[in-house]
Amino acid sequence: MKNFFQQAFSSPTWLRRALLVLLDGGLISLSFLGAFYLRFNQNIGLFSNYLSSHLWLLPWAILSGLAILFSSGWYQGLTRYSGSHSLYGLVPRSLLLTACLFLISSLADALRPPTSFWILYFLLFTAGAISSRIMLRDVLRFQLEKSKTIQQANNQKRNTPISVPTLIYGAGPTGASLYKALENDPRFKVICFLDDDSSLHGRRLLGLTIRSPLKLNSLIEKFQIEQVLLAVPSLSRHHKRQLVDKLTAHGLKVLAIPSLSQLATAEKVVEELRPVSIEDLLGRDPSKPDPQLLGVGVTGQSVLVTGAGGSIGTELCLQIHRLGARTLVMVERTEIALYNLDKELIGQLGPSPHCVAVLGDASDRNHLEFLCKKHHVDTIYHAAAYKHVPIVEANLCVGIANNMRSTSAVINAALSAKVKRVVLISTDKAVRPTNLMGASKRICELMIQEAAQTVEACRGGGPIFSMVRFGNVLASSGSVIPLFHQQIKEGGPITVTHPAITRYFMTIPEAVQLVLQSTAMAKGGDLFLLDMGDPVRIADLARQMVELSGLRVIDREHPNGDIEIRFTGLRPGEKLFEELLINPTDEATCHPLIRRAGKREHPTRKLKPLLEKLDQELTNWNVKGALSLIHELVPEYQPPTSSPNDPQQARSTSLTP
Repeated sequence: MKNFFQQAFSSPTWLRRALLVLLDGGLISLSFLGAFYLRFNQNIGLFSNYLSSHLWLLPWAILSGLAILFSSGWYQGLTRYSGSHSLYGLVPRSLLLTACLFLISSLADALRPPTSFWILYFLLFTAGAISSRIMLRDVLRFQLEKSKTIQQANNQKRNTPISVPTLIYGAGPTGASLYKALENDPRFKVICFLDDDSSLHGRRLLGLTIRSPLKLNSLIEKFQIEQVLLAVPSLSRHHKRQLVDKLTAHGLKVLAIPSLSQLATAEKVVEELRPVSIEDLLGRDPSKPDPQLLGVGVTGQSVLVTGAGGSIGTELCLQIHRLGARTLVMVERTEIALYNLDKELIGQLGPSPHCVAVLGDASDRNHLEFLCKKHHVDTIYHAAAYKHVPIVEANLCVGIANNMRSTSAVINAALSAKVKRVVLISTDKAVRPTNLMGASKRICELMIQEAAQTVEACRGGGPIFSMVRFGNVLASSGSVIPLFHQQIKEGGPITVTHPAITRYFMTIPEAVQLVLQSTAMAKGGDLFLLDMGDPVRIADLARQMVELSGLRVIDREHPNGDIEIRFTGLRPGEKLFEELLINPTDEATCHPLIRRAGKREHPTRKLKPLLEKLDQELTNWNVKGALSLIHELVPEYQPPTSSPNDPQQARSTSLTP
């Protein structure tokens, strides 16, 4: 009998409900008899007479009462999770149950029970049903806790790590919902809540004490805390990063809560708990798009994207399709990248006859022109480019030729096919470039500006050419973050080129969203600059990624740490600090995160012959001649005059400035 309740209520649903029905049937009978007894307890003879004359009502009380309870969904709830809300729901059912029995007795041609009987019957059944559910709930929870303890002991014998001592950061509704979802999970042993609100300190939530984050050290020492669950969904990225910094500095693993909708429905809460990733902390909180800007040039239009299989190109295609493009032409020369893009589009948005996957080279002007005319293209987003700095640096002719010729092909195809808009995806490395990739993108910007001048000189009637320049995007191909993830997975070391090197970061979806909105503001020859937020020091980024993995960086304070950060020296053409502006004459636009840079004109009569000469030198693989022309086209291009920093010198530099 000792495990009767646990076995009964873990049985199939029909058996569990049958046991509850029997219980409620017994409660109805006891309430019926008890009401008569309490009414006539001073006169046993009168009690016996009234009971015998009204005993015919008892079967009706049981049948009508159970019917009402069953049809109203009383037996659909889980007893172990019964709370005040569900128990209060019994009161209207008890009223209905009593009223139904009163109606039956009124219709019968017999003596009716006294008025006090009905009040006593209602009170006895309500109190009995609520009390029984509370007792059953507590017995079940006790049995589950006991089983959990036994399971923990068995798992410990098998050296299985479970019941990790855990804190929940945030004593609000989200924290309470999270605790309820984890309460019976054997893998989490929640010790208490942490909250910054001093008015809550010392109070209790769901039986757990709310403590100050200042007590974290003593809590770790006393309870051997290993992880913290963040339950503060309204926290900005900046403040979340500061908080995660403090927590990981104590060697704690930090997990993020699932979405609020999943918490509200208690859906997949445990499965969705995941370690906080560096991508969650970098950049600025995503901005809300302006719907009046977002769809211009896309909604109801035919759009062509070059480099569609790349990181930016893929997100461009996804967002353009969601915005209702009439036709989406996706040009990509890497077969596997095009296959993956097509598969992702189908997986996320379903198959569509309006999406055309084209295997082709963006440098092929005839092919681009054919595609633009065939699909009546209105807007081109030119994202195709070689962008990896060291590779382009080591392969000058191929890298420069690809970026320059693909831009030339896009311009000429757009002019010939009378495309309405052309947007070049540029980079912050085009500002006072110190590498050939940046110089090539600056040349592409000059080509776009020259094309815009040509259209303007012809008094319009041609495409609106514009450019958008931004920095690094998170998780893009070749990004430092996937590299660091891999190096941490392999046990290190993490390689950083210089202790002081910084970069701007933005999420791919937000960058693409801003690119699409800039299209609506273009007038011709515009160079748009995206607000990338604050720059991030890469050495700090590496340290935080190590700590988010539950490991320690090997340094002076932790000589026995897990992962070394090794400084290798700046690579050829690499900057310490990236810039987004060519000059300070930029101006605001109607979007707070998009600026318009002042144009730097290049004489049309000089640009075209220089580009033709450069193309010829690239065809002839004349590196020296090509470099000379690049310097003439981009006077601000300043490659490093000395070799990269000595690794030994860089390695000795402290992480702190």
